[in-house]
Amino acid sequence: MSGVVVPGDPVGAFVGEPALLAEGVVDGPLAGVRVAVKDAFDVAGTVTGAGNPTFAAGRAPAPVHAAAVQRVVDAGASVVGKAVMDELAYSLAGSNVHFGAPVNTAAPGRLAGGSSSGSAAAVAAGLAELGLGTDTGGSIRVPASHCGLYGWRPTHGAVDITGVVPLAPSFDTVGLLAADPTVLRAAAEVLLESATPVDPANSHQLRVVGWGEAFEAVGVDGRAAVEEAVVADGEVATGLDLLAAAEAFRVLQGREAWEAHGEWIRSARPTFAPDVAARFEAASQVTDPQVAEARRLQADVIAALDDVLADGSVLVLPAAGGPAPAVGADPDELQAFRLATMALTSPIGLAGLPVVVVPGPRVDGLPLGVAFVGRRGSDLDLLARATAAGTVLVPS
Repeated sequence: MSGVVVPGDPVGAFVGEPALLAEGVVDGPLAGVRVAVKDAFDVAGTVTGAGNPTFAAGRAPAPVHAAAVQRVVDAGASVVGKAVMDELAYSLAGSNVHFGAPVNTAAPGRLAGGSSSGSAAAVAAGLAELGLGTDTGGSIRVPASHCGLYGWRPTHGAVDITGVVPLAPSFDTVGLLAADPTVLRAAAEVLLESATPVDPANSHQLRVVGWGEAFEAVGVDGRAAVEEAVVADGEVATGLDLLAAAEAFRVLQGREAWEAHGEWIRSARPTFAPDVAARFEAASQVTDPQVAEARRLQADVIAALDDVLADGSVLVLPAAGGPAPAVGADPDELQAFRLATMALTSPIGLAGLPVVVVPGPRVDGLPLGVAFVGRRGSDLDLLARATAAGTVLVPS
């Protein structure tokens, strides 16, 4: 008889009732860990709905697990449910017009953040020790920030994304959420296909620098929260226009999102939330000249960030544009929050860099995460230092 305790769902984190969908081995590095799997991942025997009932209705149950699900199960983790997500992962809000907004127990009355909203809400409420999600434009980073959790968005391409509903493959990553940094690191090691082993001596010497343009984008509260949490070795300006980078990301993400789902949207005519529908409509109108200009800006972003990080430095910045908006917030407020957050998250997505989010000090009583950004392929070093002793990194 299974020893896995299947949780209840008092916070609306799961699609349907929680259930033991896959039982992990008994002696792996993740033995005993319960995982809430975002409904973008295939779990054998279940329908992958990607947050939209019309999408789910057109799909048969998955014959096998997504690659990332299989890896965590093989390492001992047990899947206790498919987690609610924002529709087709094309939102950062954490509210789904069909399934509602999962309750954020770390900030009652506030959104859990999207699109990995249910995974984050389940972990924050103690219903699972690990949340498996995706991050394209911030969908691990924002929920981690809103729910006071640790989060990891890997180097792009470092984790197998087979069996995951795409949004924009050039930016899609499989990521993790956890309340315990030890669990986060153990699960990341399981998921990484290849990575440079942690060098304790090198890790100890990492130079952490504040990202000047990011601080300017978030204002006084965001800067103060990071400075309270982290003693940085100065501040650096990359010369990037973060709003221009966010626009380039919007264009490229939109082109790929429409390539992934446009034909289905035209034929199935699904019901979307107004903001998601508007994004797909805008995506359908992206032009080739816009894409060409966005690619040029992307090259500039990559060059600038590679230059800053070349010596092993780590950039530190707020993980989101501010604390979580209130449930039921005005659409204009949500859009303003999205734009502020995308200015922080988009350059990192354009460059394909790894990010670790750790809980920072509260702002007006609400969680706000601190994000650490490293060079491509530095995931293990970044995880080791950013989560050292369960605290944020304070460089020597």
